[in-house]
Amino acid sequence: MSQHGAEPRLLVVEDESNLAAALKLNFEFEGYHVDVACSGKEAGRLLMPPSSYRAIVLDVMLPDIDGFTFCQKLRETGNYTPVLMLTALGGIDERVNGLQAGADDYLAKPFELSELLARVASLLRRHDWERARLAQPKSELRFGSVQVDFDTQQVHVADKQLRLTRLELDLLRYFAQNPDRVLTRQELQEKVWQVSGEVNTRMVDNFIMRLRRHFEPDPADPVFFVSMRGTGYKFVPLAQPKSRER
Repeated sequence: MSQHGAEPRLLVVEDESNLAAALKLNFEFEGYHVDVACSGKEAGRLLMPPSSYRAIVLDVMLPDIDGFTFCQKLRETGNYTPVLMLTALGGIDERVNGLQAGADDYLAKPFELSELLARVASLLRRHDWERARLAQPKSELRFGSVQVDFDTQQVHVADKQLRLTRLELDLLRYFAQNPDRVLTRQELQEKVWQVSGEVNTRMVDNFIMRLRRHFEPDPADPVFFVSMRGTGYKFVPLAQPKSRER
């Protein structure tokens, strides 16, 4: 008996026919209903509303578009179906590129089938948990003149509405969950980007700079997102903006 409910639907986007057929067969053994697309164009057609896929297994190397671009375009259309990327490129930069493009997980080829099956099942569980969380009372953050509703992704600074990327919101949420605590770059990379190993210092620092530009009265002299020399950063929600009066 399937452990995944009533045949959850998966879309496998893979142009290597033998691998696509093997993935389809094994996922169907696990109780999924599986469609296969061999190109970005075909996948885009299958994902047109009202598609009801629970997850997408997406190869990076497609004949007409790379998986990074496809995933980014998918997110820009407002489609947030969980995506697991498959690629022969397993370096940290490639994993970071995939996550920044909007992927939820990343698996390098060659991979063990059991791990792929487990990761897809985990994606579905996390998606179900997120939907359950969204059904609960709204989660909000206020600091300075900033108001953030993580559930609706509504962000306001004074009377101005901002549109943050998913990763900017994830980073802000993690800071909100850990106020006044020093967070290392390694912790931020692992918890927000879900990437372990060598720390991509430039990536983390660039995202902190984005938050400062969005929310600090003076990004060059931050009071909310404070650098801790040689360590990382600290979010101080109760900080008072510095007066500019003489």
